[in-house]
Amino acid sequence: MKDTHHTSLLSVQGLTVSFGASQVIKDLSFEVPLGKTVAVVGESGSGKSVTSLSIMRLADLNGATYDGGSIVLNPATRPTDLLTLQQDEARQIRGKDVAMIFQEPMTSLNPVYTIGDQIAEILMLHERVSRQDALTEAVRLLSLVRLPDAQGVINRYPHQLSGGMRQRVMIAMAVACRPKLLIADEPTTALDVTIQAQILDILRDLQAELGMSIIFITHDMGVVAEIADQVVVMWKGEKVEEGPVETIFATPRHPYTRSLLSAVPKLGAMTGQDYPLKSPLTVLVDGRPEQVGETRVQDTAQMAAAPLLSVRDLSVRFDLKKTWYGKVTHVCPAVTGASFDIHPGETLSLVGESGSGKSTIARAIMQLNSPSAGDIAFDGKPMSRMSLAERQKLRQEIQYIFQDPFASLDPRKTVGWSIAEPIRTHGLMDNDRNISRRIGELLERVGLPASVATRYPHQFSGGQRQRVCIARALASKPRLIIADEALSALDVSIQAQIINLFMDLQKDDGLAYLFVSHDMAVVEKMSHRVAVLYLGQIVEMGSRRQVFENTAHPYTRRLLSAVPHPDPTHRREPVRLEGEVPSTTRRIGDEPPAAIHREVSPGHMVASN
Repeated sequence: MKDTHHTSLLSVQGLTVSFGASQVIKDLSFEVPLGKTVAVVGESGSGKSVTSLSIMRLADLNGATYDGGSIVLNPATRPTDLLTLQQDEARQIRGKDVAMIFQEPMTSLNPVYTIGDQIAEILMLHERVSRQDALTEAVRLLSLVRLPDAQGVINRYPHQLSGGMRQRVMIAMAVACRPKLLIADEPTTALDVTIQAQILDILRDLQAELGMSIIFITHDMGVVAEIADQVVVMWKGEKVEEGPVETIFATPRHPYTRSLLSAVPKLGAMTGQDYPLKSPLTVLVDGRPEQVGETRVQDTAQMAAAPLLSVRDLSVRFDLKKTWYGKVTHVCPAVTGASFDIHPGETLSLVGESGSGKSTIARAIMQLNSPSAGDIAFDGKPMSRMSLAERQKLRQEIQYIFQDPFASLDPRKTVGWSIAEPIRTHGLMDNDRNISRRIGELLERVGLPASVATRYPHQFSGGQRQRVCIARALASKPRLIIADEALSALDVSIQAQIINLFMDLQKDDGLAYLFVSHDMAVVEKMSHRVAVLYLGQIVEMGSRRQVFENTAHPYTRRLLSAVPHPDPTHRREPVRLEGEVPSTTRRIGDEPPAAIHREVSPGHMVASN
C-alpha cells in the first residue's frame, strides 16, 4: 500500500472493535486525505456508526472495547493515536480538532437550554472566550449555515425549530471551533430533498472556507455521488471495497457494492412508463449477486370504479396564540382546501417539504386531526355523518404505518402481541390458536419467519421493525393503508424490498395506498398519481407521468431539481433556496386564499395563483 501519510489528516489502521463477545468491526483500515470528503457506506449494522464513534472515542463510553489497531490524527506532523488517550485528553480533542454531527438533531440538542447557550458553551470551553463574545460568534455561525433571523434563533429552544433548522444548528455547533475533521453521521436521512440540498451545499462551502476534511456516513448513494471524493464500502463490519467515487460507481468490483448500487431508485428511470413498475432485486446469495423476483407492470388501479376515499375542500388549522380571555388571535393554516380521490388498488403519493401539510392530511383521514372545513368520505359516505360504530369500523378498514417503527411498537410487548392487537380490538377472531396461525401467516407475508413472533422490538433491525409494522397494518384486513414516510429511514437495499412488498400486497389484496414521502425517486417508482403540496395547498396533481415528465408548477420543478443523482459524473445545477419555507403563522382573518386550479391536460391540475 502506497504511503499516503503525508497527505492524510486521519489514518485508521487495523481497527477491531467488540461489544462483549460480538466483534462489530474487523481489521478496518482507511485514510482521510486533507481537505477531502470520504463517504463510508453500507447498510444498518455494517459498523459505520461504530467507526465514527470510535474516532470520537465515544464508543468505549457505550461499552465497546478496542481489540486492535490505531486511529492516528495528523500522522505526518504531530501523530496522536486517539485510542491511547485517556477520556479527559480525548475531551480536549472532541469538538476542537474532531467534531461530529449526529443523525438525530432533536435528541442531540439539550431541550432545556437555548440554542445560543448551547453554541456558546462549546466556544467558552475550547476557545476560552467571554459569554458575550461567544454569543456574538454564535449569531455569525448561525448565519453561516443560512438560518434566517439568526439573532432571534439564539433565544429559541430546540422544540421551536423545524427538523431542517435543528440540523443546521448542529452543523453550526460542529464547526464552531473550526475542526480539522468533521464526522457527519447520516445528517440528511430524515430531511426533505430541498433542505438536504441546502445542507450539502453548506457543508461544501464550509469545507472550502475552513479547509477541513469530512467523513460522511450515509446509505444514500445519491448523496455519496454528490459530495464524496473517496468511498469506503462496509459490509458486516469489514471493508469490502474502497476507491475514488467515480471508480466505485462506474466499475464496482465487490458483489455487495453492485447489489447496493442496483437497489438505488433513480429519478427519471421510469420515463415513458404509464404505470408503476415492480423490478427484480439483486441480493447476495452465498456471497454472489442473484436477481430475485419478476418485472411486472403495476396496473392495479381501478380508476373506473367509484372512489374508495374522497377528500373535498379539506382544511385543518391549529390555534397558536390566544388572548387572556381565550380568544384565538393567530392560527397555523396547516391545510387549505385540499381535494382528491383514491380509487381501489391505486397508490396516490403526497409529496412536499416538512410543514407542507402531508402528515396533517393523513392524520385527518385517520380521524386523529379534526378538519376545520371540508369533508372526507369513505365508500361514498361522509365521515361527518357516520355513527360511532361506523367510525370504529373505519379504523379497521384504514390502517396507518408510521415513520418511526421503533416508536410505534410497544417495547414491553412481543411483536406477536402487537400484531394480534388489531385482530382482537376489532373482534376479527377470538380463538387463540387461530390468532397465532394468522400472526405467523402475516409475518411470512412480509418476509419474516413466523418464529420471530415471540421476540421484542429491540431485537430487530430497523427494516425488520418496519416489516412488523406492515404486518400489524395488514392484520385487520384494511382496504386503504396510509404510509407516512414509511421508507425514509431505511437502507436502500431494504427500501427496495419493502417497495416490492407494497406492490405485491396491492396486486394480491387490491389495497389502496396513500403514500406520504419526500423521496421523489421512490414516489416516481411506485405511484399511480401524485399530489404536490406547498404550505398546505395542493399546487399540482396528476398521473405520475404527467407530474414527472410534464412538470407544470415551478415549485414541483424546484423539488425535482434538488434530488441528488446517483452518478458522480452528473453534477446538478444547485437551485439555491435562500432561507426557510415562509412562516405558516397567520393572524385570524389573514389566512391564505384557497388555490384556484386549472386543468392543463386531462386529469393534470395545476394551481394558477
